[in-house]
Amino acid sequence: MQNLKLNHKIAFGVGQMAEGIKNTSFETFLFFYYNQVLGLSGSLSGLAILIALVFDAVTDPATGSFSDSFQSRWGRRHPFMYISALPLAVTFCLLFTPPSGLGEWGLFAWLTIFAMLVRGSMTLYHIPHLALGAELSGDYNERTGIVGYRTFFGAVGGVGVHMLGFFYFLRSTADFEHGQMNPSGYPDFALFFAGVILVTVLYSAAGTHSRIPYLPRPPDNPDRFSFRRLGREMTGALSSPSFRALFVGLVIFFVARGVQFALLLYMNTYFWELSTRQMGLLMIPAIFGLLSGIPIWTLLSRRIDKRTIFLTGIIIFSLFSFLPPVLRLWFWFPANEQILLLLMLLGTAWFLTVFGAAGAFVAAGSMLADLADEYELVSGRRQEGIFFGAQAFAGKSASGLGHQIAGWCIDLIQLSPQADPGAVAPDVVHHLGILYGPGVFILSIIAFGFLWRYRLTRERHAEIQHKLARKESGHGFSFGFSRTTGQFEVGLDQSTERAVETASERDLYN
Repeated sequence: MQNLKLNHKIAFGVGQMAEGIKNTSFETFLFFYYNQVLGLSGSLSGLAILIALVFDAVTDPATGSFSDSFQSRWGRRHPFMYISALPLAVTFCLLFTPPSGLGEWGLFAWLTIFAMLVRGSMTLYHIPHLALGAELSGDYNERTGIVGYRTFFGAVGGVGVHMLGFFYFLRSTADFEHGQMNPSGYPDFALFFAGVILVTVLYSAAGTHSRIPYLPRPPDNPDRFSFRRLGREMTGALSSPSFRALFVGLVIFFVARGVQFALLLYMNTYFWELSTRQMGLLMIPAIFGLLSGIPIWTLLSRRIDKRTIFLTGIIIFSLFSFLPPVLRLWFWFPANEQILLLLMLLGTAWFLTVFGAAGAFVAAGSMLADLADEYELVSGRRQEGIFFGAQAFAGKSASGLGHQIAGWCIDLIQLSPQADPGAVAPDVVHHLGILYGPGVFILSIIAFGFLWRYRLTRERHAEIQHKLARKESGHGFSFGFSRTTGQFEVGLDQSTERAVETASERDLYN
């Protein structure tokens, strides 16, 4: 394969900005906008987002499987990236601009339909884009670097949404001291970021287009896509103990993360009582956590296994998300009006959590690419799409469940729409903190127990790459079992060698 250039890595990474923009918009603003600003109940807001995410979770592995076997002169992935750009931008804009006078069920229908359309369009782009990242390089360390570019630009998109949202589009005004409560700011917010999504998706596709001749190709006569084939491929992927551990652990972790992010703006508004400007300032340490985290974790991955990097990042992220509300509830933490509170939130809940998250995300994408190599060795099929589609299935369906849980909880603790910060009953605020802190942390600990079972090491991956290279060149093992002598000898035909090797790998895989 021709050496990968810096401009290819940057173009690939820039494409993740679209996902970062969409994710942060959904997780930080969308639920709050429909519930607190437009008045849709927490349960219906959560249900709409859950329906959209379950729909998306089903289409993720289907898109991955379909793109794995797709044949065109533009390769397997790029056609999907090109055609998704405009529908994604248009539906994102419409999601945040519902017509007035819809009523509660009209708002519910609008949120459900356009959340589904946005996520469906993003699936069409994002799953092939993720799979493309695994195909750009087969090197154990370079893959982590590629994921580092992707993580960085995805975070840039998320940071941009957060900072421009609070400092410009949703800033405080004479009529709205808390700008996030201002309904007129959201349409301009959506229009601007829809444009950014359109540009970054097209740039990523065009910037990596020259790599198409060097990317893996689908089989000459692939099976036609069907849900039966999809089921077989999902079953095959889940037969890997390491992938099962990663998949189940991520499902539980993303449930916790879904609850946390759905409640984040509620916490900043009602629990910490931060101003709109202070919420924007929280992104500054997040940026430093990201800028320091990505290169540090990437360099560490050259000496430490990705599994260790991933688990360490999960621990740091979970611990420092958990500590501030727990300290406030049961021990000591500065009062809301003290500047020390903001400083402690800046240092712990934002710098350290983002630093930890950077390690987890840099390692996770590279780990999946390595699992795709293992699957190719065992099955003979190259199917990055099905692995990244399954990961997205875990993340999006679980995140949807997290939003639904958050919606039920908002209604359960009786936090009313358009409530005035500072005037909410103390017991409601107390219950909000319990949900965000200890409740989320318990789920994170359960997820960690499953993620601990991942076992694909650097040494094992090097062995896999060596065997794949021998298979590609037409050579299997250089030894085999002779029935005549009763010993392993050199000189067996290649088909026998490949049979011995495949049987060995399947035993190890299962």
